[in-house]
Amino acid sequence: MNATDRTPADLLRSALAADPGRPLVTFYDDATGERVELSVATFANWVAKTANLLQGELSAEPGDRVALLLPAHWQTAVWLLACSSVGVVADVAGDPKAADLVVSGPDTLDAARACSGARIALALRPLGGRFPQTPDGFADYAVEVPGQGDRFAPYAPVDPEEPALVVAGRESSGAEVVERARAEAAGLGLTGPGARLLSGLAYDTWPGLAAGLYAPLATGGSVVLCRNLDRLDEEALARRVESERVTATAR
Repeated sequence: MNATDRTPADLLRSALAADPGRPLVTFYDDATGERVELSVATFANWVAKTANLLQGELSAEPGDRVALLLPAHWQTAVWLLACSSVGVVADVAGDPKAADLVVSGPDTLDAARACSGARIALALRPLGGRFPQTPDGFADYAVEVPGQGDRFAPYAPVDPEEPALVVAGRESSGAEVVERARAEAAGLGLTGPGARLLSGLAYDTWPGLAAGLYAPLATGGSVVLCRNLDRLDEEALARRVESERVTATAR
């Protein structure tokens, strides 16, 4: 990876330039049987579309706060990188009342209605599917995002020293996110390009975000992100580790 990368969005751009076809995020939901694999290029395309939605349609500006009420999921990873691309603060499990806009999964819609700004709802259905009926007071992400542009350019350069992420009450700049991800990667078993980390950790703590997104991205590795991993017994988990060519685990 490029040593000059200062934000998570920088890391993604470098990954795209280095090897766009390699896997970046492989997502499992063991409650539904869903499996989705996103290459760097496919993931980056989702990020660009989402960043264009944020900046263009929702008028988000650097410094705005986005409450992300979402579980560990591939679309959550997309939103985290889209926020970094625009320069808005991703407040993971943050207070919707204190946010400029909110992004909610299907289980947190009632709490998300406390946000007085724009509200985006994610159905979190297989293949990024829509809600059967759009929740009242929300825009459906799966309806809004497909028509967005495939390339993104921020209106203003993103300052890596400005706040970028809030998780478990701790605020970090983009540069701090990158530095922490790099520093902790080896301890997670991410030894360089090609390393493949299986994570069953939630996204509401820094260790979950580091294992489930930032550290693999920072080191040229990839993540097998598993929601509801507790549904698997040890034998099934061992089969997944083998079939996905996993080199390290975080559970």
